[in-house]
Amino acid sequence: MRISEENRNIVLLATVMMCCGAVAGTLTLLEPALGPDREERVAERAVIDVTRTSIQTQVRVVGAPFEPNVNPRER
Repeated sequence: MRISEENRNIVLLATVMMCCGAVAGTLTLLEPALGPDREERVAERAVIDVTRTSIQTQVRVVGAPFEPNVNPRER
């Protein structure tokens, strides 16, 4: 049985969607068995220095303040 030329794109799209869905579903089911991600492990080991993050750095503004050009014909 041959697929008509008008339906080949739809069949290809459906096939790709089913394959991608199968891969995503398999990875979702296997995720707990594979263990925590490397990023999660690094986050658990990382030391956060609270004293340095709470201090705000002073910023010097140079130049005129920004004013939006609401009327492009007048500069």
